Amino acid sequence: MSLQLYRPDGKGGLEPRPVLEKDWRHQLRSPRWGSARRTGRPPELANPEMNPTSTLRSVAFWLGLAILTFVLLVAGYGSGFWG
Repeated sequence: MSLQLYRPDGKGGLEPRPVLEKDWRHQLRSPRWGSARRTGRPPELANPEMNPTSTLRSVAFWLGLAILTFVLLVAGYGSGFWG
């Protein structure tokens, strides 16, 4: 049993699509990527939705969050709120 692709025949039915390629591996390669390009590398793609955060800003955020959490815990237990 083989898996065949079918296409509309124009009369409301389906007909098998003729198999033209014996080597199916070339269908997996897009001309935009890798070895199909002249450079042999994927293209540099910009991501306009991604603006990387600086290391200093991210470390300051997590340290601030840790300090705020610590202060809330100490204040909560000190006042007897969680006690």
